[in-house]
Amino acid sequence: MDHAAPAGIDTDLTRLFAPRSVALVGATDHPSNFGGRVFRAMLKFGYPGKIYPVNPRLREIYGLACYPGIRDLPETPDHVGIIVSTERVFDVLADCAARGVPFATVYTAGFAETATVEGRERQARLVAFARASGMRIMGPNCNGVINFVDRFAMTSTGAIGVRREAGNVGVVSHSGGLGQITVMWRAQMAGLGISFEASCGNEADLDSLDFARFMLRSDATHIVLMAVESFRDGAKLQAVAREALEREKPLVVLKLGRTEAGSRAAASHTGAIAGEDDIYAAVFRQYGIIRVNTCNELYETAILLRNRRWPKGRRVASVAATGGNIVHLADMGADQGLAWADYTPETQAELGGMVPGYGSKVLNPSDLTSLATGEPAMFIRALNVIAGDPNIDAVAPIFSFVSRKQIESGVQFVRECPKPAAMIWVGACTDDSVPTAEELVAAGVAVYRDALPCMRSLRAAMDFGQRVAAYRLGTDIAQRPAGIGVEAARAKLDTSNGMLTEREAKLVLADYGFSVTREKLARSASEAVAHAREITGSVALKIDSADIPHKTDAGAVRLGLTGDDAVRRGYGDVMAAAARYAPDARINGVLVQEMVPQGVEMMLGIISDPVFGPVVVAGLGGIHVEVLRDVSYRVAPVTPEEARTMLGELRGYKLLEGVRGTPPRDIECLCDLIVRLSWFAHDCGAEIAEVDINPLIVMERGAGARVVDALIVRRGSGARERPL
Repeated sequence: MDHAAPAGIDTDLTRLFAPRSVALVGATDHPSNFGGRVFRAMLKFGYPGKIYPVNPRLREIYGLACYPGIRDLPETPDHVGIIVSTERVFDVLADCAARGVPFATVYTAGFAETATVEGRERQARLVAFARASGMRIMGPNCNGVINFVDRFAMTSTGAIGVRREAGNVGVVSHSGGLGQITVMWRAQMAGLGISFEASCGNEADLDSLDFARFMLRSDATHIVLMAVESFRDGAKLQAVAREALEREKPLVVLKLGRTEAGSRAAASHTGAIAGEDDIYAAVFRQYGIIRVNTCNELYETAILLRNRRWPKGRRVASVAATGGNIVHLADMGADQGLAWADYTPETQAELGGMVPGYGSKVLNPSDLTSLATGEPAMFIRALNVIAGDPNIDAVAPIFSFVSRKQIESGVQFVRECPKPAAMIWVGACTDDSVPTAEELVAAGVAVYRDALPCMRSLRAAMDFGQRVAAYRLGTDIAQRPAGIGVEAARAKLDTSNGMLTEREAKLVLADYGFSVTREKLARSASEAVAHAREITGSVALKIDSADIPHKTDAGAVRLGLTGDDAVRRGYGDVMAAAARYAPDARINGVLVQEMVPQGVEMMLGIISDPVFGPVVVAGLGGIHVEVLRDVSYRVAPVTPEEARTMLGELRGYKLLEGVRGTPPRDIECLCDLIVRLSWFAHDCGAEIAEVDINPLIVMERGAGARVVDALIVRRGSGARERPL
């Protein structure tokens, strides 16, 4: 569904979250009624502004004068909540528009989430109303907002029965139950404080990114947790993600609807259309959005990241009083891509003096059993030595002690550590005066009860810190390579119809700096022989027809032909195979093409994603792309660094590095071609539905890469909108 606000509109939502006065249409004194629950929650939450209940059947609710309609209010409220039947929603909205109300929240269901024609039409009408009136609308089918900072809540949830102190964690969700209970309430139980929460429902107008952006811009929020089913505007997501990097406030996202079953559930729940999950994952990595897979991970990650301290690298250190905990931690950290770096000789010397009998080297992570149990103060001293080691970027000690003094020393270390630190507290304490882990988290200390969430959170902090550093240096901005002929490529596209032949596609790619095979078009057997003589060496023959894009499937390819007789027979075989496969196909002739030296076959491509637009694809070529689906994605355009990261994500990347005696391949050239293709996607994406370069032969280092086959499909040609 389209957004109500025209592109580029960026509305300040302060008066939606903190209105000076608010009206609730459908307020009631009935405790089990939805309108009654919302109204009671607002009163109990301590809202300091004016509250106007609206209900034509009541004169007073809990001592407050009740008004028959919006037109009867003594002033224009900043925010109006609407809890009425579906049929009455638009009448109430019209009254709000007549009074100049800037914000409205429509709690009522019965719109696009019903997946009915009537529901979709009703939501389209709501979009049109918002655009015409200029009013910003939350919902429909939502559960409103909670503002712990300014004590405003307009929601039905029982999770705010007792108002907790405000914190620095923002929460955004499509679902009220998931966002307000499974995420917000459980985060509070873990010791985190919430600044704002928004359960935005169908997003007919205001969407999850509008609420996330408001929270990012608030000084009260240091991190935003999102549990969403889809994003409908890829460019807007990128803009908000870059703002998160600018402000060094992480976006942590639980993307729902990852599976086919989950996608169906998402569509039936809010009318959202879930995007291709692997593309979402790539976009999150590309723009520094931290992705998690469970609700627990959302708030577990926030325990560390809300402090906004980013490790400079991926090297972590830990110490513990038991060897088993150390082995477990080492495994967990390695699984998360963290590096257990060796200590410097200076650190080794200091630790060796503290830990008699350890020999010349103390391993990382470190089992300091005797030191920990015999001299707790020395354990902290060892930690401080490790924290000062230039080889270490973050510290995560394990505490299994039981005394108050030992726990307090651990807390002090985490607070004062010069590098990002988290405390893994796996033990118990019989001293009732010792704060619980949840109380320590509430006091701002990063405390975990298990190794895995701590290691995941450290990895997230490292990933985000790396993206922040790239943002600060400007290295995350894609630069156009030299030698690109945009206008020449566009001119060739303009003269083509629908699907370009291999020969036409290669000419376009050559304008963007791709090296293509030497080839000529033959319209007779004798012409094919003449072309083969000119090319020299063995040749390939391929049918040239826009109606036969998959030439191998048609049997219209012959490879490695040498000599006049072989070429002449090959020409006839290719033409006959094409006639059998597609009798009505338009045949331009037969392409006579040089045989390319052996190398690693890669596939590069462009697909058109409905959310993010042109997306670049890289993977192993030949049949591997369909069988193994070993591919990586990025939104165009990309940087050379991002291109290298794409290749590093492939399971077959080692083939490019060289295995079993084969030489390394020209990875630098391959990265350059990925960048060039991404600019072709950026420049011509509006006209292009699909590009498939397969195979691209990557030769030895320094020898480049050659396009052997290519397909370009213009929009409107029935092309795929999803990966091969």
